[in-house]
Amino acid sequence: MSETAVPPKPPFGLRLRYLAQAAGFFLLMGVMRLLGLDRASALGGFMGRRIFYPSGMTKRARENMSAAFPEKSAAEIEMLLLEMWDNLGRVIAEYAHFDKFSIHGPDARLEFRDTDNFQRAGIYEEGAMLISGHLANWELMQVAITQFGLGGGVVYRPVNNPYVDSWVAKQRRKTGPLELIAKGPRGTRRVFTLLRQNRPVCLLVDQKTNEGIPAAFFGRDALTTPAPAVLALKMGKKLIPISSRRVGGSRFVVTAHPPLIFTPSGDYENDVMSLTQLITAKIEELIRANPAQWLWIHRRWPTSRDHMTSKRGIQSLTGNGVRAERDGSSLI
Repeated sequence: MSETAVPPKPPFGLRLRYLAQAAGFFLLMGVMRLLGLDRASALGGFMGRRIFYPSGMTKRARENMSAAFPEKSAAEIEMLLLEMWDNLGRVIAEYAHFDKFSIHGPDARLEFRDTDNFQRAGIYEEGAMLISGHLANWELMQVAITQFGLGGGVVYRPVNNPYVDSWVAKQRRKTGPLELIAKGPRGTRRVFTLLRQNRPVCLLVDQKTNEGIPAAFFGRDALTTPAPAVLALKMGKKLIPISSRRVGGSRFVVTAHPPLIFTPSGDYENDVMSLTQLITAKIEELIRANPAQWLWIHRRWPTSRDHMTSKRGIQSLTGNGVRAERDGSSLI
């Protein structure tokens, strides 16, 4: 079973634009499929370095990375940016080959480490929330989790182009039984249902929200969703960080980290703030371990137009447990 959003039918002109975009994307995916995984990934990396790195999209990534690592020289930042685009180009190419990745077999491309942390966290009896960020090829974390046999669901943000979104969802379903849960009211209800059934739910929690609470991230306050903290506190679920690291070509190490340790104080609003900060600090730690493999092109920190809620505003976001989950937690 999967929850899929059903958006209103777009205007004719927008549909034409979506079709044109989708045609180009499907052509690219067809070429990547014909090349095979290794050559496609290498070509994607080449495109990232030669086409995307020199483009204007690098400006924001350069600003973000420079602010996050003031101790690094300009040359070091540029080297990291080049590696970032190599990784992102490979990620795009690898969408055509989800069925080639496995944690099993003599030539497994995914190594799943420290899975004993699941047993220690009691995930098989109590469920848990598996949290991560846009690291390496973040899509492949769900492949490892599914093939390991955890089941449960994964929250994702639908791609803007509905034709591309449908295709991407189909690729994800090739990897196994993890339930795809689109962000939105229906998805929110489904997340609560799975957690009540003691089934795990996977979330990417490193994106900016339209509204959020302040959490220090690389030395600057960032708009951060309180949804994982709210769910963990309300449902009594552990938060288990998951990381992914590209270790060469199309090979990855996925690691299950020990669950976050947090003792509620009884002050709900303060607990949401404190746990959100703990989650954010862990995500920063994972990024610092491999900074070139994170999505630095994302507008993660607030601009003058953004609204960052105060402590008093937490209840408006989390009082009914719905709005918080509609923003900021996703698969892509």
